[in-house]
Amino acid sequence: MSRDFGQLLIRLGVGGLMLLHGIHKLVHGHDFIIEQLQSHGLPKLLWLGVPITEVLAPILIILGFATRISALLISLTMVMSIYLVFGVSGFYLNPSTGGIMAELNVLYFLSSLSLVFTGAGRLAIYQGSKAIFK
Repeated sequence: MSRDFGQLLIRLGVGGLMLLHGIHKLVHGHDFIIEQLQSHGLPKLLWLGVPITEVLAPILIILGFATRISALLISLTMVMSIYLVFGVSGFYLNPSTGGIMAELNVLYFLSSLSLVFTGAGRLAIYQGSKAIFK
């Protein structure tokens, strides 16, 4: 039970906090992301992945439905965000905090990657062909 509860906490953390980022972008727009994509020579159309990976995927993770796929999408989004926003300098030490510049992005990346490997656990809405909360 403690492992399943730990997986639930990671799902709530990754999914809940990422969902807030997604809602913010839905309300305030995606202009920053579009600018970053274009400045790196990437297709502007890639911004469409943001509502999927920052709204839909977090909801699915919280519910424990399609957790591995959703977590993989968030992991890939974090790789892209580190590349677009920080580049290599994201791994430089931040003199004011002592952590690396992209520490939040790396934390999201590693936490969502852990869900890719562990799955949702038993405290999830969907258990394959089985009912909820066994």
